[in-house]
Amino acid sequence: MNIGELKSGMRNVSVIGKVESIGEPRTVNLKAGGTNTVADARISDETGSIKLSLWGDDINKIQPGDTVSIENGYINTFKGEDSINVGKFGSLKKI
Repeated sequence: MNIGELKSGMRNVSVIGKVESIGEPRTVNLKAGGTNTVADARISDETGSIKLSLWGDDINKIQPGDTVSIENGYINTFKGEDSINVGKFGSLKKI
């Protein structure tokens, strides 16, 4: 699937994209209690770009310029911007 085809609410999304940038990690409070670290990255392909939410250990797995594969991700909208999330059932791999 191409990044330009992604829409909010999609599930079981698999895409390949180039990491354009990664923001500074920040600590957030979780709805279920506790905290976690999250960083916003941007990935792109020839059809478009989308924000990628990196949680916990995934933040240090990739660097700008890397090509990544996301399997079984999902798309949601936060503050009016679509983003792709790996979630607990998906995977993020550098290729």
